[in-house]
Amino acid sequence: MSEKKSKKDILQFIKFVLFSASAGIIQFGSFTLMKEVIIKLDFFQNLMLEHETFARIMNNEYGPMYLIALILSVIWNFTFNRKFTFKSANNVPIAMLKVFAFYAVFTPISTVIGVHFTGKYPNSEAVDYIVLIVTMLTNMVTEFIYDKFVVFRNSEGTAEKKDK
Repeated sequence: MSEKKSKKDILQFIKFVLFSASAGIIQFGSFTLMKEVIIKLDFFQNLMLEHETFARIMNNEYGPMYLIALILSVIWNFTFNRKFTFKSANNVPIAMLKVFAFYAVFTPISTVIGVHFTGKYPNSEAVDYIVLIVTMLTNMVTEFIYDKFVVFRNSEGTAEKKDK
């Protein structure tokens, strides 16, 4: 691997981390808003009472809060990383489907694990946030690898070439 390619890859990872951090702020902020404000309105409890299947999967409030916050951050992160990190001009709907495939696997696994650990310590406010942070870090690393080698593999830099 050439030194120029290595520096480009390092810069690309740094950009990805920065955009992921901004998406993390959105995810953490929306999660906190729901945990500290909306949860007091019994919104999620009512949702779980009305929908038996949903209640079986989400046996505490962590699951729905995590899912909503994750969706918001994924939309933000995909938009900016496609345009600025990977500079991809590929077919956006196809790229989105590939990202959807990643989250079709990651989301159920991370939700079940998160609900499990937060359910073990229901009286600990900190556990919800610890589980969220560990999940977010795992998400960032695995999504970078997936985006680089699957989603944008043959289309990195195509937006730059298209502009010239």
